[in-house]
Amino acid sequence: MPESSVLDLLSLQGKVAVVTGGAMGIGAAIASRLAEAGASVLIADVDGDAASQRATELQGLGVDAEAIAADVSSEDDVIAVCNEARSRLGGLDILVNNAGIFPVAPIQTMSLEDFTRVLAVNLHGAFLCTKHASAAMIEQGRGGRIINITSIDALHPSMVGLAHYDASKHGMWGFTKTAALELAPEGIWVNAIAPGGVATPGVAAMQASDSDEGPDPADSLERFLAGIPMGRMGEPDDIARVALFLASDLASYMTGAQIVVDGGALLT
Repeated sequence: MPESSVLDLLSLQGKVAVVTGGAMGIGAAIASRLAEAGASVLIADVDGDAASQRATELQGLGVDAEAIAADVSSEDDVIAVCNEARSRLGGLDILVNNAGIFPVAPIQTMSLEDFTRVLAVNLHGAFLCTKHASAAMIEQGRGGRIINITSIDALHPSMVGLAHYDASKHGMWGFTKTAALELAPEGIWVNAIAPGGVATPGVAAMQASDSDEGPDPADSLERFLAGIPMGRMGEPDDIARVALFLASDLASYMTGAQIVVDGGALLT
């Protein structure tokens, strides 16, 4: 018989998780699954009111959850997030770098400020959170898990208008591998999840956009959906289930890996 039961391997009792961009969409689903497995959760989001609402919903289910307003591109905000996890929840064992933005703009109309802002949130934010969260994990001396939400756009081009987003996600995948190599001696495993098309509020807003710049987002998404072998968009919980796997001891011998969760989209 195995030394540990499946329930023991999945249990996150006594762990503290920080989920950035955790107020809605993929982040909210991940926070829910980690909490269901027993973790205390700090929801960090640039929309502080939405983060507080989500934390209140989890508290209503008997979950130890807190919220904090934070812009992950601000080092001061990131430090505050890590300090909050330790002071209010008692530590920091799991970090999910989920916060990300994807405004659509073709290269010829994209400003330097547009490009810089996407990298600041999507890539610099992951670096800052990893830097300060891993420092807390090292100080605690019990290892940890860092999960980066990349994208299948870290492996192939997405669509006209998302050059900055694709650059950030390619960079995040590269960062994941080197961070995994560097932090492994400290018992900190760093892995990534590459979602395909997922039905989130952000994707819905992009689909409804009436911008005259570049291809029609709704048309692009329809064509993308037609190429998914499973025949549907992903749901946030499809990603959350994989995040729970990576946060748990089921993934005890994995670091520097990227799990594609895309309904088979990359096959086509």
